[in-house]
Amino acid sequence: MKEITRLAIIPARGNSKRIKKKNIKNFYKKPIIYYSINNAKKSKLFTKIHVSSEDEEILKKASSYGIKTDFKRPRHLSKDTTKLANVINYVVKEYQKMNFLYDEVWLIYPCAPLTKPEDL
Repeated sequence: MKEITRLAIIPARGNSKRIKKKNIKNFYKKPIIYYSINNAKKSKLFTKIHVSSEDEEILKKASSYGIKTDFKRPRHLSKDTTKLANVINYVVKEYQKMNFLYDEVWLIYPCAPLTKPEDL
């Protein structure tokens, strides 16, 4: 039986409207995005975890937690009015260009620190 390949996308834009850089603000001494990354890794469900961001600081923080950034999100997909579906489609298409095809695509919010690996 073929193993299912899963892509987890964590959308974390830097230009948050209400709280600037909220995805890397500390929550219990860790950047809030850490919890989503850590839970996705601990779940062992995903073939690839991708943090989608246009912000270098967020991508650097994700890298410090073992997430390799294959590409940045373009600025035109990082606005307040950008639909999440457009971001997901962009990420999937970019991976397709790199010949990476996934059976499932999951979305994990970057500001969900109370989610546990078993919730996934």
